[in-house]
Amino acid sequence: MPNELIRCPWANADPLSRRYHDTEWGVPCHDERRLFKMLILEGKQAGLSWYGILKKMDTLRAAFDDFDPHKLAAYDDAKINELLQNPGVLRNRLKVNAAFTNAKAYFRLCEAHGSLDSYIWAYTGGNPVVGNWETQEQMPATTPLSDEISRNLKQLGFKFVGSTIIYSYLQAVGVVNDHLITCSFARGPRDVS
Repeated sequence: MPNELIRCPWANADPLSRRYHDTEWGVPCHDERRLFKMLILEGKQAGLSWYGILKKMDTLRAAFDDFDPHKLAAYDDAKINELLQNPGVLRNRLKVNAAFTNAKAYFRLCEAHGSLDSYIWAYTGGNPVVGNWETQEQMPATTPLSDEISRNLKQLGFKFVGSTIIYSYLQAVGVVNDHLITCSFARGPRDVS
């Protein structure tokens, strides 16, 4: 069928992954709240599957006050302990604490760079880096770009921002477009309705 959509292989596993792949992954994002949310979620995903995050998205959004950095920065020990008791949250103390720590670091970043949007897109001159991969196996886990951003975010006090996490983040928010060259979405989202 000539009009059949071809997706990156990882997106064919389930409907949640397909929807995420088709509408968000690799799409340039300039929404400050989403950029912050995805940074938090990519850190939570470390060592786990993204599908697990997608399944828990509504629960995570509710538990973490819709990833509002103002609210996250105000979390106290009682709120953190409440989150650690919530079965719908990834109950890793380091990851829960990182949301609080990263919200505070976010404000330091904004003070120095204006916004997360201006900070992250300055690395590429405002243009997405387009991978020209034929297979998933060719796609790197890190790049010099993710190494540099990771190092700089750590200096600002962010946690769970290693180079692999940051590369995944860059893909998620479209700073890097790593749709395979055979993917119908290689040059942007399509109307899949």
